[in-house]
Amino acid sequence: MLQSAFKCKTMKPIRIHLTVFMSLVLVSGLTAFPLRTEIRFLHLHQDIFPPFLVLWINEVYEAIGQCPDLMLYGTDWLAFAHFIIALFFIPVFIDPFRYKLNLKIGMLASLLVFPLAFICGPIRGIPLFHQVIDCCFGVLGFLYLSVILLKINKLQHTHENHH
Repeated sequence: MLQSAFKCKTMKPIRIHLTVFMSLVLVSGLTAFPLRTEIRFLHLHQDIFPPFLVLWINEVYEAIGQCPDLMLYGTDWLAFAHFIIALFFIPVFIDPFRYKLNLKIGMLASLLVFPLAFICGPIRGIPLFHQVIDCCFGVLGFLYLSVILLKINKLQHTHENHH
């Protein structure tokens, strides 16, 4: 009973961090659905952005305006992929010791943002600043998952020393 209480109490910060991470992945996915609304909002408020961003906002606004709904279905799948990614962290939430590999795969996926951004970005005409922004999400994901993994490893080490 005491062991279970120890484990439950000390896992709370890990579970909070996992919940935050999973929530951010879900919110990120949700933003892929209302692209027309989001870009329209940015276009209407472009005066608050620096000139280089205004040019990009206008280019994206025009492109999305010309894009048939059929093509936007691809971003629906992007949103769905985010939901699926978040699901892979549920086992870690339930049993962090056993499912640390899920975190490591998430960390690897975060690092793989770099080659995707820097290979596909130029091919698709994505400006460098936007590629860098995408890479920042990879860095933040990697760092946040690293913190969670460190907390799990520390807890596991403490748990093993109590036995």
